[in-house]
Amino acid sequence: MKSRHKRLALIGGGIVAVALAITLILSAFRSNIVFFYTPTQVANGEVPKDTSFRIGGMVVEDSLKRQADGLTVHFVVTDTVKNIPVSYQGILPDLFKEGKGVVAQGVLDQDGRFIASNVLAKHDENYMPPEAAEALKRAKAADTAQSPDGVGRNS
Repeated sequence: MKSRHKRLALIGGGIVAVALAITLILSAFRSNIVFFYTPTQVANGEVPKDTSFRIGGMVVEDSLKRQADGLTVHFVVTDTVKNIPVSYQGILPDLFKEGKGVVAQGVLDQDGRFIASNVLAKHDENYMPPEAAEALKRAKAADTAQSPDGVGRNS
């Protein structure tokens, strides 16, 4: 084999190796990306089926119910337009409170209940993840636009 052919084979092999590495990296990213949705988007069926995603909003006052086992809790998350019931088994963060912001990661079951595998609470009064704040603003604007009297409603 001539040196020119060896060089072309080496370059071709390098290109194939780089393409394979890029494909594997993109595949890993795609399987680990978790998208954020509001309760309104969940209620409207805009979420992926059988795939983990994040839901964010405010914990509805007086919705927190603890089971006798001490680890299972049920609560409701709202974006002030729609409410989604959430079940979680585990220890809640210290800052988790009713009326405060929360982001939960998990899947939606057949009954429309969000089964959380992870729950995160916002860490102070003034902070909310930018995508959560924007989603809450969009949900309120959409609700006000759909209401016949121009005043939002809560379902």
